[in-house]
Amino acid sequence: MTVALFTLGGTIAMADAGAGERGGAVVPRLTGADLAAAVPGLDIPLDVHDTQSVPSPDLTFRGLLDLVEQASKAVRAGARGVVVTQGTDTLEESAFLIDLVWPHPEPFVLTGAMRNPTLAGPDGPANLLAAARVAAADEARDLGALVVLNDEIHAARSVRKAHATSTAAFTSPDTGPVGHVIEGTPRILTRPPRRTPLTPGPAAPARVALHTVTLDDDGHALTRLGEDDGVRGLVVAGFGVGHVSSRLAPVLGDLATRIPVVLTSRTGAGSVLRHTYGAPGSESDLQRRGLLNAGLLDPYKARVLLRLLLMTEGATTEDIAEAFTRYA
Repeated sequence: MTVALFTLGGTIAMADAGAGERGGAVVPRLTGADLAAAVPGLDIPLDVHDTQSVPSPDLTFRGLLDLVEQASKAVRAGARGVVVTQGTDTLEESAFLIDLVWPHPEPFVLTGAMRNPTLAGPDGPANLLAAARVAAADEARDLGALVVLNDEIHAARSVRKAHATSTAAFTSPDTGPVGHVIEGTPRILTRPPRRTPLTPGPAAPARVALHTVTLDDDGHALTRLGEDDGVRGLVVAGFGVGHVSSRLAPVLGDLATRIPVVLTSRTGAGSVLRHTYGAPGSESDLQRRGLLNAGLLDPYKARVLLRLLLMTEGATTEDIAEAFTRYA
């Protein structure tokens, strides 16, 4: 059986633009066939679909949901699994969005590269080979979306890009990787529980703001949010376990009467707490004011989940709160 390969561009597909073009910088140019041809020892047949060729900041919610539909068709046609190559800048968000909606047991594996093919030691070929082997592995079934780079296998729900340039940029700070590719063979070491996939509603992806709390933050920039700018939700990246200043707390509480406001931590690992601290601006106080607890989800993943939930017409704050309890 084949593995379906969908290419979206990114560093893994970069080539030299030429000295007279964009200052000689690299741009997305390589096709899926080019990527496959550069992989030594590739022994898994790939059914190549060149979907886009863009830097990953140009990927969109709607485009990724359309990609899931195309991947579903490939699986229904007999593909053993799916591999997507894209830029690493937004890979953790793409993977989580896909994981929330992917309905099949077949593996959906995302990969990319930190070193473009013009550099010494590009990691794209090794990452693509490892991703294809994971996508074809029976052991990887029923794990949803996975991220494979540097011979590590990460669950989409946990993975983060934690370094700007290192080939070991992707980590899962709360859990570690779910497995490794060892001598070309995927080894799954732990199996996180699979959650029921969400079905996106027909509405356009909602506009959701993200506010990172900082020292001496009074929230003035947030006071009119959601009134006339089309913003339908807010994710707050608070201090530590989910704290803000006592000055910011009533601003967030007022917003929570108008739009869903989700509380996360800006730290990069660990959970927002629920009932340990009680001072104004603490997690307990913010929940009393109507903020929704995102648990272990980082701010970026919480924003993905909230946008997806808001695509369903008639979704209430209670529906959204229940979904965050299940998925966070």
